[in-house]
Amino acid sequence: MRSLLVGLMVLFFEKFFIFANFKKFSLAKKKSKGRCSSVCELKRGDLLEVPRTLFLHFGIYLGNNKVAHLMPDILPALSGDKCLIDKVVTNKRLILGVLAKVASIRVDTVQDFAYGGTIIVNHMDSSFKTKPLCNEEVAQRAEKLLGATPYSLLWDNCEHFVTYCRYGLPVSFQTDKFCEIVKKIIRDQRSVLISAALGLALTLSM
Repeated sequence: MRSLLVGLMVLFFEKFFIFANFKKFSLAKKKSKGRCSSVCELKRGDLLEVPRTLFLHFGIYLGNNKVAHLMPDILPALSGDKCLIDKVVTNKRLILGVLAKVASIRVDTVQDFAYGGTIIVNHMDSSFKTKPLCNEEVAQRAEKLLGATPYSLLWDNCEHFVTYCRYGLPVSFQTDKFCEIVKKIIRDQRSVLISAALGLALTLSM
């Protein structure tokens, strides 16, 4: 039984690291195309994405060095102090927001949005069959949604927000990939269990 559990754990971590390495490889390819080196290159309504530690973060450029993006944040649920809320969302605020499923669509500077990462512009345009809306309509959609909003890590996140604004359809490719990985792990776990059961049956029959 112990060896079976160890096998399952090894399988899970193997799949996790394969997924992580695949993600890093994909990001490296993205950086060579659509990479933004200056705010001056950005146009109002552009879809921005920036790599974070374990995921991609997305926003819509509004012009004048401002980006609208959906951020998990616990503070608006605890305080009405606009000065406090408008400060850059800390990791603690973000994590608590994820746990409480509380978020807001807020406006930050490009620098605060990027958080030291490399910005990639309109990369999703090649992933959608439908053409993006005109940039001004994209920006106006984002501006209309500013404020408090429900949040779900998988079903209502920053990627759903930007794809709705730019393409008219809320989609998260990150969620789709995550679900594919989970399904594969479950299938592989079943294979391990079936193999273990067959091995046990053969052993008992000898």
